[in-house]
Amino acid sequence: MNIRETRKTAILVDGGYYRKRAIALWGKNKTAAERADELFRYCLLHISEPDEPRDLYRIFYYDCPPMTREIIHPLTKETISYAEMAGTRWTNAFFEALSKKRKFAIRRGELAESQATYILKPSALSEIISEKKLISDLTKDDFKLDVKQKGVDMRIGLDVASLSYGKYVNQIVLIAGDSDFIPVAKMARKSGIDFILDPMKQHIKPKLSEHIDGIETYTDKMYIVNEEKLEYEMETNDQ
Repeated sequence: MNIRETRKTAILVDGGYYRKRAIALWGKNKTAAERADELFRYCLLHISEPDEPRDLYRIFYYDCPPMTREIIHPLTKETISYAEMAGTRWTNAFFEALSKKRKFAIRRGELAESQATYILKPSALSEIISEKKLISDLTKDDFKLDVKQKGVDMRIGLDVASLSYGKYVNQIVLIAGDSDFIPVAKMARKSGIDFILDPMKQHIKPKLSEHIDGIETYTDKMYIVNEEKLEYEMETNDQ
């Protein structure tokens, strides 16, 4: 009988990308614990659902901590303290919930808080340019915070290099959708890693497709999978 080799699989998650897609796919009104359970459950689908046997090495989650500085709104001139915002508390609770998951590693980047500023939302800017809205008609909600993150892509690259050259795994699943990861995918494949992308039902650029070994997305199976099979995977990875 021909028995296929079990893949040793690492799952890497671009946190900012996942959270946006999760809101679009499964709704926004979830507690931090519920969203963390959802993420863990979704990652395990990449272990339980494929036809080939897979063994989870570890889940790596990459994200930045929430902003905590005070910043003055350009329109209202009020001082807004992000450390006291509900979204900040939610994100910290989300990270804490993830940190308690079995075989879960959190890799934190940094926010360029000193360079944070408010900018007009694209929709508001478009209305100003087309003269559908006057500057005097702008409201607080027409602005959004613009703050850059640093170090996330670098940490993903370092982990892929370590996993590949150290031969810890022979398969990597990356939950992301950014073509910036092309160098990472190329590096892994040169080391013999089976590199799979999960864009969570988002279209990806053809250029990115050229540098991966396949696409897997299980968003449609999130709540209709074989519960006994998934529970077995969760129990196995909790041991």
